[in-house]
Amino acid sequence: MENRRNPRINRFNKNRSGETRSGVTRSGEDRTDVPSDQESSDRDRPDRDYRSDDTSDRVSPDRVTPDRDRPDRDQPYRKSYNRSGGGRPGGPRPQFKPAPEEMVFGIQSVIETLKSDQQIDKLYMEKGLSNPDIQNLAFQNRVTIQRVPVEKLDRMTRKNHQGVICMVSPIHYVKLSNVIADVHERGETPFLLLLDRITDVRNFGAIARTAECSGVQCIVIPGRGAAAINSDAMKTSSGALNHISVCREYDLADTVKYLQESGIRVIACTEKTYRDLYATDMTGPLAVIMGSEEDGISPELLRMVDTHVRIPLLGEVGSLNVSVATGVVLYEAVRQRSSGR
Repeated sequence: MENRRNPRINRFNKNRSGETRSGVTRSGEDRTDVPSDQESSDRDRPDRDYRSDDTSDRVSPDRVTPDRDRPDRDQPYRKSYNRSGGGRPGGPRPQFKPAPEEMVFGIQSVIETLKSDQQIDKLYMEKGLSNPDIQNLAFQNRVTIQRVPVEKLDRMTRKNHQGVICMVSPIHYVKLSNVIADVHERGETPFLLLLDRITDVRNFGAIARTAECSGVQCIVIPGRGAAAINSDAMKTSSGALNHISVCREYDLADTVKYLQESGIRVIACTEKTYRDLYATDMTGPLAVIMGSEEDGISPELLRMVDTHVRIPLLGEVGSLNVSVATGVVLYEAVRQRSSGR
């Protein structure tokens, strides 16, 4: 009697009655009407368990067509990056390169640039290289020569620089004495900003933008150790450097002394004091000094200024970004000047 619910029991009973796996009875008669064990198992067995170790029906690797190639399943797919740049995908961080219109290289080209009316922002010369013509012209134009290794010059340009590169400034520097005289002629109150060794180009551009918006008449920078005024600074300032005067003085200590002799009070913003910014009178002729990102205002200038002020900080961080701090100080002066304190 057949069991319709479980065909395996039927197959088991037939095997016990004399069938072999080949479908031939023990008596030798060919039972073609009885399906073989292979055929019934293919029809009756459940879905195949792919966890089985039998790999006889898998496709051979040499039968896989190239357009269907897949990575080996035993080795998981992983993205690989070039780690030569300290773990940065895509390689090392690119070196800074000035725009071609800002850079002049080669001995004769630099000499002709120094002879022209163009303003030189930076002049780099290879260590150990001597050229009397360039050195004399740089001294006459009050351009500081910075001695650097040849590797730095090679990073700036791959062309034959002959050991000397100069950066042409996109602005024209003015004399501080002319600025003060012009301010007095217009009947305005002097409002100046001195930057002591601000080296970050974007910080300088942001400071210049804030200074122009707050009514500062002039920005004074040192001849050495200041940020280069290049296309990045112009872009960060949103064009403010085209509307504000910039003076380049070679000794800020002499500049502070000159301002004090001209009747301009000099205020230094530093965290090394207890005098609150908002308790300080900032009306009248005023010059504000802001220090570098690393160590602030130099001790020599701190000893020379008239007043020290600090911005009150209520959080855990002990300092502000120099461009943010400059905006706070300048607009407190604007508030006091507009309201008569």
